[in-house]
Amino acid sequence: MPLPTLPFDVVVEILSRLPVKILMQLQCVCKSWKSLISDPKFAKKHLRHASQSLVLTVGELDFVVIANPLSSVFTEATTTTIQLLFTTNEDVAFLWNPSIRKFTKLPSLEERCPTTLCFSFGYDDLSHCYKVAVVCYPHTLVQGPVSNCRNLVKVHTLGTTSWRIIQDFPPNTLILNESGKFLRGAINWLAYRQRHSSCWVIMSLDLEKEFHREIPQPDYGGINVLSLNIGVLRDCLCIFSNADTFSDVWLMKEYGNKDSWTKLFRLPHTRNLGSWPLVYALYVSNDDQVLFDIEREELVVYNFRDGTFKDPGIQIIDKWMESEVYHESLISPCF
Repeated sequence: MPLPTLPFDVVVEILSRLPVKILMQLQCVCKSWKSLISDPKFAKKHLRHASQSLVLTVGELDFVVIANPLSSVFTEATTTTIQLLFTTNEDVAFLWNPSIRKFTKLPSLEERCPTTLCFSFGYDDLSHCYKVAVVCYPHTLVQGPVSNCRNLVKVHTLGTTSWRIIQDFPPNTLILNESGKFLRGAINWLAYRQRHSSCWVIMSLDLEKEFHREIPQPDYGGINVLSLNIGVLRDCLCIFSNADTFSDVWLMKEYGNKDSWTKLFRLPHTRNLGSWPLVYALYVSNDDQVLFDIEREELVVYNFRDGTFKDPGIQIIDKWMESEVYHESLISPCF
């Protein structure tokens, strides 16, 4: 008696819910499965069900990677969607998917003087392609007055062999040396602007139109804000406004609408973070627990319902680290 077989569409549904590591092994089962799993359409379907992980990197080009499933800290998922990760040193940039362990080296920028580079990337829904953006300015401007700063902006479309120069960001605006945050088809950078007075600004680059604009900030209520950081939580742009003894977390419920800023909660500082606090919220669960990166040295979970802290149990192997939350995916950076 022959064994019963499942309809092919049922097989696809089952496979699309499996972890990437298992799918890599299942490619060896038969040619039809290998063809299915390597199909870009299946990769997009799989992404909709993908689990999330926390990646910690230590060092610059030769770095150590520590991967931790977020299910070990939280039991409910959010909508953060980083499918590929990015790493650079002063001369070389790579786009990398740690799930399938594939990467691609990006074309040289061919800058002829020592330059500070702020990279980020995202997905253009109109042209169905990934784009990498970089903001370039000479090293001397980092140490000198911001009023002399010109930001050269370049864009690379994955699968092509060159960079294109697009509209500069406004003069006197220094993009901080942090990766931009991708949301709603745009890359968002925190910047520092100096004209008649100094201020923080959020610059947004629309990847479809390759046009930039400034995103309005919330009313901080007269608080002495020492530093700002930006991120993405619950599929919203967020701001961390850091004061002496606390950090406020703000969500922009409607992207681009100043009136939609809402203060989610206040995080009390458990130790002195100095005059330039670095506080990043990486992930928020549906039961209001938040994973924080404090000063690039410490990971903590804060429950803003009851005001309690806990150790997430994630090993830190160095005093300085970079942390990102990403979806495991089959999407290849090699186009």
